[in-house]
Amino acid sequence: MAAETERVAVAPRTPLFHQGDDASHVYTLAEGAARLTRVLPDGRQAAIGFRLAGDIMGFTPATEHAFGAETLTRATICRVDRRRLDAMFRRHPVLERRFLELCAGELAATQDHVLALGRLTAQERVAHFLLSLAEAQERRGRRGPVFDLPATRTDIAELLGLTLETVSRAVSALRKRGWIKLHGLSAFEITERPSLAALAAGEGGA
Repeated sequence: MAAETERVAVAPRTPLFHQGDDASHVYTLAEGAARLTRVLPDGRQAAIGFRLAGDIMGFTPATEHAFGAETLTRATICRVDRRRLDAMFRRHPVLERRFLELCAGELAATQDHVLALGRLTAQERVAHFLLSLAEAQERRGRRGPVFDLPATRTDIAELLGLTLETVSRAVSALRKRGWIKLHGLSAFEITERPSLAALAAGEGGA
């Protein structure tokens, strides 16, 4: 697939595509992190998901993108024309199956996120986010206990439907419990995983 794609280095906070743009290209994150955004009816922007290296963005049967995407960190993306990708699918059916598997995984993660927003407290949401981020990096071969934190607390608050102050209080509470440690602004360590997992599942008390 590398021979058919355009590889581009992108600066942090760079839009890759906007909601409503023609879905003429599909993007794969080779390095870095990005977020998906949706413009609400009142004009506000909401984060609806984060994406890490290996994830696909903009793969849709529609003619327009239903959401936008922008990088969170310095990133490398592989961009391919949708018509060229469709031609590759016809030549290599295994590639299409792999794309569908990745999209199914992303859909499951989105459903899990929506469920978390609907039934978890603020502290439980933050625990769920950190644990999900760690698990996503582990699936990509990253070994803990220290994991990358590519988003600011403002980004996290937007994704979780919380205020910046609420996220900061939740993170502080988890640190005081001894369940996590922060390594600067861009990494975190899970020091008490069973307890964090129980809280993330709504079973640990907040």
